[in-house]
Amino acid sequence: MVNVNALACDLRKTVDPRVRDHEVALLFSYILGDQGKGPLGVECNALDSSSLHIKRFVSECTGLGVMSAASEVLFDWTHKTGGLSSFDVLPGKLKDAYKKTGVRPDLLYDLADGPVAGEARGRRRDNPQMFPPGKGTTEQKERLEQLARWSAAHGDHAYFMSWVWLGQGGVYVDIFLPDGSAALKGLKTGWIEVPGDPKPWQFRVRPPDRRRAVAPAPAPAPDEELVVTLPGVSGQAATREVIRQTGPAAEEAMNRAFAREEDQLGTLAGVPVRGRWIRGDLLGETRHEVLLGVLGERIELDRRAQRERLASLAGDRLDTYLDGRLLTLVRPIDGPRPEWDQISTELLELT
Repeated sequence: MVNVNALACDLRKTVDPRVRDHEVALLFSYILGDQGKGPLGVECNALDSSSLHIKRFVSECTGLGVMSAASEVLFDWTHKTGGLSSFDVLPGKLKDAYKKTGVRPDLLYDLADGPVAGEARGRRRDNPQMFPPGKGTTEQKERLEQLARWSAAHGDHAYFMSWVWLGQGGVYVDIFLPDGSAALKGLKTGWIEVPGDPKPWQFRVRPPDRRRAVAPAPAPAPDEELVVTLPGVSGQAATREVIRQTGPAAEEAMNRAFAREEDQLGTLAGVPVRGRWIRGDLLGETRHEVLLGVLGERIELDRRAQRERLASLAGDRLDTYLDGRLLTLVRPIDGPRPEWDQISTELLELT
């Protein structure tokens, strides 16, 4: 959750580190964890006492983080996985590939078999028990119907939805997948403890009118660097192309983030790493500390090995995560900070 939320940024803007640090601390004020040794929990009393917009912030951050973690396992991310792009702050290069208004999923995952859109929801729930298998809510069904229409309007675009619940029973997630999508073949679902009902929800979705002429993409504005005209292809190929072209803008955003950090933590495979430690938790006694770092350049690592390592943390292993040029490490405050040599050694095991 820290990596997906606190280190995400709109490529068109400069992120204020003070705001990012505050959001990390705020998230840790409500979400509880024990360095990968148990399920996530939530401070329900504190959450229920908070204002509505704080509840939404915590729920949304949790929803996005859990969705990304679930997608890593579902689609078995590897070092060849392109990564993800945010739909909510759609980069200019993608705005002509997707509609600018109406329903849009939250994240776009650039996977080897093609782009997959992910929809994340986070909600507070009083009941400590999960819903029975196959027993969804009316709100979930209505949102899935909207996503099915979005998919049909974009050439049967692959998608999935995760619905995260926060309550006395902890944090758990319902996952919904469309039946028969070519992009969802080979899913890894063995980790799901409670499978759903084999009878899926079905929606009657009117296909788009293919007789309608597609208007040509407008010429790029001279002062808008991220806007490009779509290539002479359509559907998935066009989407993959604009995702590829967004890469340089993302690298430039990372360069700005790297330049803003004054303290060098050390090097990783010869690449300098800058960043700093910040204290988590704004309510009561601080329980966690977070290292936020950015690399001078990208280092490839085995995503599958990183995922398996995080799922089986033991002993003095570190709860650290590297995604491209972004590095996070979460540690309980009741012990000494790990030395950089230990951090780099564990990360280099995955490259």
